[in-house]
Amino acid sequence: MGSIDWKISDQLVDYPVAVAFMEQRVRAIRDGEAPDTVWLLEHPALYTAGTSAADDELVSPDRFPVYETGRGGRYTYHGPGQRIAYTMLDLKPRGSDVRAYVYNLEEWAIRTLALFNVKGERREGRVGIWVDRGNDRGEPGREDKIAAIGVRVRRWVSYHGISINVEPDLEHFTGIVPCGIAEHGVTSLFDLGITATVSDVDNALMQAFEQVFGEISD
Repeated sequence: MGSIDWKISDQLVDYPVAVAFMEQRVRAIRDGEAPDTVWLLEHPALYTAGTSAADDELVSPDRFPVYETGRGGRYTYHGPGQRIAYTMLDLKPRGSDVRAYVYNLEEWAIRTLALFNVKGERREGRVGIWVDRGNDRGEPGREDKIAAIGVRVRRWVSYHGISINVEPDLEHFTGIVPCGIAEHGVTSLFDLGITATVSDVDNALMQAFEQVFGEISD
C-alpha cells in the first residue's frame, strides 16, 4: 500500500464530472498507474439513487436533478454544506474484504465526528452513522443521521465513499426518504450547535483517515 493522493475541491463539483473521474481513477489504480485517492468535495443540490432505491422513496422527483448510480444503498441527498469523501482504494492489499472495508468507512466517519465531540454510532440494520438526540435535546428515542455511506467495488478497487453533514439545508432531505428510513431524521454539525468550517472537517477527515487506514501523505 502506497501513499494517498488527496484531492480537495473548494468549488461545487457536478455529479457526472465526479463519477467520470472516479471511474477513470479506479481503472488507473487497478492497472497500477495511479495511487489510491481520496477526493473531498461538495456537489450542487441533487439526489442519487443507489442500486436498492425504491421509486416511492423519491418524494419530490422534480425538485433537484436525480442521478442513477452504481453504488449500494437507496436514495441520498447531496448538496452544499455536506462534505463528501470519495474514496478510491485498492482493497487487495487490505485483505479483499468488502465488509471490513465498509466497517472501516464507518469508523472513519465516527472518528472524524469525535474530533468535534460528536458521538456518532452504528445501528444494526441501518446504514450510516447516527446521533442519539436524547442527549442534546432531551428527546429519548430520537436518532438522526449525520453521515451516509455508499460503496461500489470494481475488481477490488473501491469508489464512492462517505458524506458528513456540516451545514446543509436539512429541509432538502424531505424530497426523499433518506436511505429508505422514514422513522428517523437527519442532522448536521451545525444543527448540533457546532460551527465547523469545511476546512475544519477536511482536516479532521485526514487525521481520522490515518488512524483508521494507517497511511497518509500530502
